[in-house]
Amino acid sequence: MPAFVDRARIFVKSGKGGDGHVSFRREKFVANGGPDGGDGGKGGDVIIQVDLGINTLSDFHYGGKYKAENGGDGEKRRCHGKQGSDIVIKVPQGTVIKEAASGKVIVDMSGDTTRVVLLKGGRGGNGNMHYATSTMQAPRYAQPGQPAKELEILLELKMIADVGLVGFPNVGKSTFLTKVSNAKPKVANYHFTTLTPILGVVDLNDARGFVVADIPGLIEGAADGAGLGHEFLRHIERTRMMIHVVDAAGTEGRDPFEDIEAINNELAKYNADITKKTQVIAANKIDMLPDGENSEIIQKLRDKFEPQGVKVFATSTLTGKGINELLYYISRELDKLGEDTVVFESEYDPELELKEEVESFTVEYDSRAKEYVIEGPKIEKMLGYTNIESEKGFAFFQNFLVETGILDQLEALGIQEGDTVRMYGHSFDYYRNADQEEAPDMSEDEMLDDNIDIDTEDEDEFNE
Repeated sequence: MPAFVDRARIFVKSGKGGDGHVSFRREKFVANGGPDGGDGGKGGDVIIQVDLGINTLSDFHYGGKYKAENGGDGEKRRCHGKQGSDIVIKVPQGTVIKEAASGKVIVDMSGDTTRVVLLKGGRGGNGNMHYATSTMQAPRYAQPGQPAKELEILLELKMIADVGLVGFPNVGKSTFLTKVSNAKPKVANYHFTTLTPILGVVDLNDARGFVVADIPGLIEGAADGAGLGHEFLRHIERTRMMIHVVDAAGTEGRDPFEDIEAINNELAKYNADITKKTQVIAANKIDMLPDGENSEIIQKLRDKFEPQGVKVFATSTLTGKGINELLYYISRELDKLGEDTVVFESEYDPELELKEEVESFTVEYDSRAKEYVIEGPKIEKMLGYTNIESEKGFAFFQNFLVETGILDQLEALGIQEGDTVRMYGHSFDYYRNADQEEAPDMSEDEMLDDNIDIDTEDEDEFNE
């Protein structure tokens, strides 16, 4: 049986779009054939999909890289490149996908969310057949494919259960779950018998059934990382109610009052919202009390907690005493709470966040080379789309430097006329043009006439 794993970190990457192709028709008796370079194929997407057949993240225990296929490059004779294959990552229901660095929620694979495109593959580039015009009938330029997107993500499995069993180790939680449901956890008389959360289905005659999760025994300091319990606190976040199981007989010298307070403190430290959930207390092992359910300790528990809205039930997993009364009470309370599954809201949109990252750039002075260096994905992208050898292409390039604030940053660094500026293999001398800030706007057609590939969507990106 695979080990239970409820947290993993993996790297995902979509496919790069294939590059457009530059080629020209070469046929017998056809002189100077027109451009026939085909388009690149779209890169594959990264898709997250719920698989009801799995209930652990053990497949991701050792991390790993999950990459979609790149799109194929375009070919001659207007042949399109092959579309890259998607990669489908299958996870258990209840898995929360987070951005690794910030811990922000990207998507919660719960409720109606069973399949999402996490990262879209890059769009394929246009072949040179798209750029023929009346003034440029033999374009020797094709559009590069859009780059891939990559992200490191956290997978966190938060089990979907109606009710969570919480309490210190060895208070009878596993035995309780065995008694009331179809679950078969290992039961023994030592601490941390349960090392994984276990789900059980409770069936009741003439009443609503429900799902119970046995959360591994907590200890003081669990929320701060002590013991094993802190690894499983996340599963309580999904539940709508909690059964707090305590050893009312104090068979190991424990004080049930102190245990309840300690566990509630750990829950509050981990997530204060958990303490707002409806809670009931199962005062267990009454078969070991002299007066059973009428013992003084049971009455003291009721006197302390029931005024706080926490119902106390005297139970014995050995004899079954009080169990049915507790279960039917929980069923009625769940009816009042409704059916909605707890779903965590999205806090991080990869498309928006990664777009901002791709469009960033830096402007720095290289004192060793005595050059000003401009770098960043946005700059590289612009140079890929622009033919700065043409007059209008260079005018567009100048306008880009003004609108993005790059010229302002160069001047803030103290650039002087005649100083060298370097961008990805391009070097030029800086000369301030009094009319720079009024560089001519060019239409899409004018840009294409000068071998500048800017489609409407890309132009919007540049102007942002």
